[in-house]
Amino acid sequence: MNVGQAAELAGLPVKTVRYYADIGLVEPMGRSDAGYRLYGESEVSKLTFIRRARAFDFSVRDCRELLGLYEDKTRSSKDVKKIALKRLAEIDEKLSELQKLRDELARVAHECHGDNRPDCPILDSFSS
Repeated sequence: MNVGQAAELAGLPVKTVRYYADIGLVEPMGRSDAGYRLYGESEVSKLTFIRRARAFDFSVRDCRELLGLYEDKTRSSKDVKKIALKRLAEIDEKLSELQKLRDELARVAHECHGDNRPDCPILDSFSS
C-alpha cells in the first residue's frame, strides 16, 4: 500500500509517516517503480504501535526503544516495565507541577475583585 493508505490505517497524518521513515523509525518495505514508499501490514502495525505510544507522550527515542523491544521476542518484560515506569514518574511530576499552577491561579483569581478597578492581583502575580 502507499503512504497515504498506510497512514490512514495507522491513524496518522501522511507527514508523520514520512517523518518516521526519514528518521528510520518505521521504514517502508520498499519503493514502487515510480519511487513511492510502499508499506505492508507489518509497517502499519509498527506505525499504530508508535501512535499509541506517542499518545502516552513517549518520546521518539523511547518509541524507538519500545519498538525494538516489541520486535525482540526474547526480550524481558522488566525492560519494558522500566521504560513505562519512567514515563509514569514523568507524568506524575507533570501532574504535580500542573496542580501547583492550578492552585496558584485559583488563589490569585479568587483575590481579584473582577470589578472596574484597575488593580488586579492576577496581573500583579505575573509581574513578580
